[in-house]
Amino acid sequence: MFRTALRNVLAHKGRLLMTTLAVLLGTAFVAGTLVFSDTFGNALRTQNSKSYTDIAVTVSDHEAVGRGYDRGDRAEAGPSLTEDTRTAVAALPGAADARGVVSGFAGIADRKGALIGDGFSTTGTNYVPGADGTDPRYPLVEGRGPKDAKEIALDTRTADKGGYKVGDTVRVAVNGPVMELKLTGTLHTNDPRVVAGGSLAAFDTATAQRLYLSPGHYAELDVRAKPGTDDAALLAAVKQALPQGDNLEARTGRELAAEQDRMIEQGTRMLSTFLLGFAGIALFVGVFIIANTFAMLVAQRTRELALLRAVGASRRQITRSVLIEALLVGLAASVGGLLAGIGIAVGLKAVLNGPMDANLPDGPLIIAPSTVVTAIAVGVLVTVLAAWLPARRASRIAPVAAMSSVEQPATQKSLRVRNAIGLLFTLAGGGALAAGVGGKEVKLVGLGAGALLIGVFVLTPLLSRPLIALFAPLLRRLYGTPGKLARENAVRNPRRTAATASALTIGVTLITSLTVVGASVNEALDKSTGSDLKADYAVAMKNFSMLSPEVATQVARTPGVSAMSVERTVPVKTAANGSHGTHGTHGSGDADGPDGTTTEYLRAVDAATIDRLATIKVKEGSADALKQGRLMVSAGTSERTGYRVGDAVAVTYPDGTKGSLTVGAVLEANTALAGFVAPDAVVGPHAAPGSGLERILVKGADGATGGLKQALRDATGGNPLIAVKGDEDIKAESRQMVTNVLNVMYGLLGMSVVIAVLGVVNTMAMSVYERRREIGMLRAIGLDRRGIGRMVRLESLLIALFGGVVGIGLGVLVAWAGNRTMADSFKDMTTVVPPLQILGFLVAAAVIGLLAALWPARRAARMDILGAIKSE
Repeated sequence: MFRTALRNVLAHKGRLLMTTLAVLLGTAFVAGTLVFSDTFGNALRTQNSKSYTDIAVTVSDHEAVGRGYDRGDRAEAGPSLTEDTRTAVAALPGAADARGVVSGFAGIADRKGALIGDGFSTTGTNYVPGADGTDPRYPLVEGRGPKDAKEIALDTRTADKGGYKVGDTVRVAVNGPVMELKLTGTLHTNDPRVVAGGSLAAFDTATAQRLYLSPGHYAELDVRAKPGTDDAALLAAVKQALPQGDNLEARTGRELAAEQDRMIEQGTRMLSTFLLGFAGIALFVGVFIIANTFAMLVAQRTRELALLRAVGASRRQITRSVLIEALLVGLAASVGGLLAGIGIAVGLKAVLNGPMDANLPDGPLIIAPSTVVTAIAVGVLVTVLAAWLPARRASRIAPVAAMSSVEQPATQKSLRVRNAIGLLFTLAGGGALAAGVGGKEVKLVGLGAGALLIGVFVLTPLLSRPLIALFAPLLRRLYGTPGKLARENAVRNPRRTAATASALTIGVTLITSLTVVGASVNEALDKSTGSDLKADYAVAMKNFSMLSPEVATQVARTPGVSAMSVERTVPVKTAANGSHGTHGTHGSGDADGPDGTTTEYLRAVDAATIDRLATIKVKEGSADALKQGRLMVSAGTSERTGYRVGDAVAVTYPDGTKGSLTVGAVLEANTALAGFVAPDAVVGPHAAPGSGLERILVKGADGATGGLKQALRDATGGNPLIAVKGDEDIKAESRQMVTNVLNVMYGLLGMSVVIAVLGVVNTMAMSVYERRREIGMLRAIGLDRRGIGRMVRLESLLIALFGGVVGIGLGVLVAWAGNRTMADSFKDMTTVVPPLQILGFLVAAAVIGLLAALWPARRAARMDILGAIKSE
């Protein structure tokens, strides 16, 4: 039977070509993902190990990270790393030296004033020269390191992007005024943030401390050991030399490198899992093609298989023969997919480092044995499983079928069983979906959507006749006999039509649902921005860090500003378990402090002007609560915590001061003012020292004008990290974020669409082959070659439109259910179905059907009449 299977594969290699390609593409997706993830992860780990080669012990101050532009979440600061601490550690017997490190972000402007980088990886640090005047962390490429507050050094890539040479003046900003500094040198760095496209600005230590912490303080100490010193012994000595505090942590360089390696591994695993999810979709689409191909092959070889049964082959041998064929096809396709996947990984890295300028770290190509095994095993397993049902069907062919027609249609009984199963899944999925939407249970919605999709896929043979019939009148009117024949051919074998259309339906369903969800989210964000925010402009940091309080003063002095309000977040400790308030128990969440307290965040705004800058709709209480020195609480927070109008909230501020605030109003849902809203004049003075502002809302005397926008930019000194956003800017930014996510999803789903196209080509080509006698008869009775080609193309068009219609319907339904579960996250969330895009998907499905039929239609039209009529 193995020889028989091998002979059949070789004999039908043309008809198995598209199936092989489908498996190859799916396997290539899997292999490419694994190779790229392993290569990328190995390069990052190698780069990470270089960062800790000369570090024996590292001491970190967790409270120092981000200090100066965070929200000041910690009410009580622990001991810090001072110059005295660094000196004491450096004097330890086993320590060669101790380097104090300060870091934060620093925006570098190019010659036109635009930010270099994206703002999220704009790194600033201190340059620590040794005895030779250089910092071993950052080897000099040209010039020297900075020595005072008027100098700076940049990494070579940033200097090249900005067009800067040593001696030039560079405009640099942190979270406040812009500084103009002299470029004294360019550096090399293997910092992952910088290598990935960020920037590095190196200041002298005193300047970095002033910008990021406070004079004489460090965020980290990197200790080098003397030759022969044991790292563990040095670690113990360092811990003894440190002041006691939970915020200070000392670890060996090897421990820190190992932790970074674990984080890298976790990150690459998440990336791999994400990509493998789309590879799974592509393989799932391929299952329909494989099953359809083998089902058609079995039908075309009915006489052959019946003869094998007649000469003594058992049912098990017939099944085994078909599965061996699938095994051989899957093995060949998987090996090809593995090789293609390696090429994809190499090409992807080249594209990311080339046109996309992602600057991935260099490293060797990693092809792990597990990748080879996984890719081949997945391809073979998917192919064999997809061919199992056709193999079972082949084993049931009776020996007497050797004297009957070539193809035996499915029995009505089997179709009835299939329809019953499909109906059961559809009803169960629809019920779960409705229950999940009603209760806003995401998991239940997901289960319901999955069951519903399975049910509809099972029911596609039943749905094919009525849906395809919708297009029949139009086809007859426009194309006459070829149109009528195309319709009859499309519904002749419902199973085949369903399997072919389902591959396309999966891709259309996912793309449609993503599009509808994206359009709905954009619409909700646009509505909330327009209705909740009355300010003409919002001033904020591009990297979502905190603004310096100095910026508020600069904005207030800007000509044309009629009203403004700062927004800052002040964390406070409140009593948990309802021990506060006058109206009974108020559950405000789980206690997170050792003394039974919980942390709440107050949004501090200017009470006198906020009503001109944001919409305030009071559900209960007074609209002037803030002006009266009271709190406003959003409806959602009120429901969560139990606070009502008149309740007193006992708080402990970040500076340690205790106080009591009274709830004066409960607000309706509002994206601009959420949670606890407090007057800045009351709570602002108690914010942590150095804490920044989230944003500044501005109202212009003449409304939103280009002049005011430019004036606000000028007032902040043209800081490249500070953005001045109007209403349309905020909407465009949110829309762009959604669009970027959708584009990535569309690209990843593209492979499944390509495989679906292969399925349509394969079905039409094999259908032409098995109907060659019929096509010959049509030619003999007068249908010309153009009519034959048109018949095949229209049949393919009908199948593609059927898949597109079902996919669009399912996609809209799934998106509606998903939107309902997000109603609490997005104010006024409604399901928006963009008509032009949906119509575009249907047109795209039609184009796919027509293109997929070009080769089969050409083959059918050129078929020899006499040869086709006498064919078996």
